[in-house]
Amino acid sequence: MVHFTSNTYTLKREILNFSNKISRNLSKPNRKFTADMTYGMLAAKSCLLTDIVDQLHEDSKKVSSVERLTRHLNLGTSKQALLSYLQTVRKWVPEEPVIHIDDSDVIKPAGYKFEALDTVRDGSKTTHTKNVYEKGYHVTEACVMTNSNQPVSIYSKIHSLNEKTFISTNNVTFDAMERAKAMFGKATFVMDRGYDDNKMFLKLDELKQDYVIRLTAKRKLLFHNKWVAATELRNRRKGKITTPVVYKGKKREAYLSHVKVQITAARKDIYLVLVYGITEHPMMLATNKELKSREDVIRIARLYFSRWRIEEYFRCKKQVFRFENFRVRKLKAINSLNFYITLCMAFLALISMKSETNALKVSIIQTAAPVKEKVQFCYYRLAKGISGILSYAKEGIRLWFRTKRPIYRQLCLKLIA
Repeated sequence: MVHFTSNTYTLKREILNFSNKISRNLSKPNRKFTADMTYGMLAAKSCLLTDIVDQLHEDSKKVSSVERLTRHLNLGTSKQALLSYLQTVRKWVPEEPVIHIDDSDVIKPAGYKFEALDTVRDGSKTTHTKNVYEKGYHVTEACVMTNSNQPVSIYSKIHSLNEKTFISTNNVTFDAMERAKAMFGKATFVMDRGYDDNKMFLKLDELKQDYVIRLTAKRKLLFHNKWVAATELRNRRKGKITTPVVYKGKKREAYLSHVKVQITAARKDIYLVLVYGITEHPMMLATNKELKSREDVIRIARLYFSRWRIEEYFRCKKQVFRFENFRVRKLKAINSLNFYITLCMAFLALISMKSETNALKVSIIQTAAPVKEKVQFCYYRLAKGISGILSYAKEGIRLWFRTKRPIYRQLCLKLIA
């Protein structure tokens, strides 16, 4: 039991240190709220407020604690906390950042009281032949790869077409790009076919950013001063460069080729990288990065295939923290709750960057009892191990925020003659 008590104390301290970095410029009630949300969600593996309160072990009534958390969430995300979070994440990223941008959805099929509820495409039920639509919200996420090659979010917004102030989904994506530029100066953006849009290419050129974007079959390119369908260029060539890649969790053999073309948007020279042997139809990747050697072509292909990590990031948020199970109704509160889930995911990234011999990390993985010794995406086992260690805690973190009271001094009466 001493072993578990020691691990619990060490893990609590690690969570509180991380939480205090994010909330260092906030008032004490807001610092305590940030710590409560981060600790509660990691311990409960849930974003449901009642589950969070159960892990806090407070003396007050459960309904009172839930109301307190709800009041804070309704105020929205603090700008100071967001700035501190971005400054912290900036230190975890290599010199050449790779940013993955993608859209997802939050489905609330039985909801009717949620603010600005929209109709969205349910990605978990949609197939190649049929689109399924449910009530819910759109989610735009931008994740950067850390030094441990794990994704951590730098932009996450839940939005709806029914919002009064909503302009367009493209504007939300542009906000994510501008935040990345402000943080890193220059980065490489990796995006899927949904972003094959002239507006995206023009925006990235305006911001002077590198990109790797998968093209759709409708895309036309300028080749030898003639407009040619991208699929025609794809069919003319064959992959001469062979390299192993990981696609959908499995190792595959890919055959690559490349050709210099111009994109419709800005008439600037780019490269079309063709990937054969992975999918039914060869992939077409557009990049403005300079390709001077065989290794450069392979690097572009691997950059694109690394984007499965942002898909796993979405899945982890929904499965580990039950992202779609929230009960708060205001859109501002929903986005605030999403921010604290992002903090929890960032804490998992922080643990992943620790040495493999770190005592706390070893204890977390042992508690998780993983089936595989090594995995490429480690957030699931870390979340399970952290929740398992914190399950031994008999108290929450309220004692870490004791009110400092002045020393009591007895009133003395002095007689004056």
